[in-house]
Amino acid sequence: MSSAPAHTPSAPPPPRRGRRSSALTAVVAIAVLSLGSAVLAPAASADTDYGGGCVLYTDDPAATIDALHNHCSAEQQDQIFRDAPRGDVPTGVTNGWVTRPPVMEAVAPPFWIGKNFYTGPDGGTLTNRITAAGIEGFPADVYSGPARLDGQPAWLLDYRPSITPQILDEIRQVTPGVWFGYSWWRGFFQTTLLLTFALTEQ
Repeated sequence: MSSAPAHTPSAPPPPRRGRRSSALTAVVAIAVLSLGSAVLAPAASADTDYGGGCVLYTDDPAATIDALHNHCSAEQQDQIFRDAPRGDVPTGVTNGWVTRPPVMEAVAPPFWIGKNFYTGPDGGTLTNRITAAGIEGFPADVYSGPARLDGQPAWLLDYRPSITPQILDEIRQVTPGVWFGYSWWRGFFQTTLLLTFALTEQ
């Protein structure tokens, strides 16, 4: 009696190297792209906190104006100006607020609401927006020059073309869309600080 032939198991299929290789390549590519995006993406700009609610918000002009107007001391305002670059010159219609002294903060709003800038990258001219009607008056030349506060570059608003040629403003861009600065009275014997103010573009 002949015995039945022994059953020989079939060999397992070869591993699917092509698919595994493709999957591995895809994973590596995704990792490289993710790493590249992280390296190339601009770092998020952080808010700058000077303490006591005096905060410059990089993406919130209204909150920055509120801080400058209501929470920043005179010393903090001065430090903010010193820390800021000249920045871009304002363009078009801006809203304005006096930030000190308190008496000027109180009396200015009915009479002054901002400035109209007719400027290019290197400066230009401006007029002030007078009363709630936004009447244009008190023209000034706008150009780059050294600030009286610290001698570093700022945008100078020179009122020599107006009926108040003694006035000289200087501003710097403290956050995107927000400028802070000083208004000086150029007297015969000395230059006196009249007030500080902030501007935002409409």
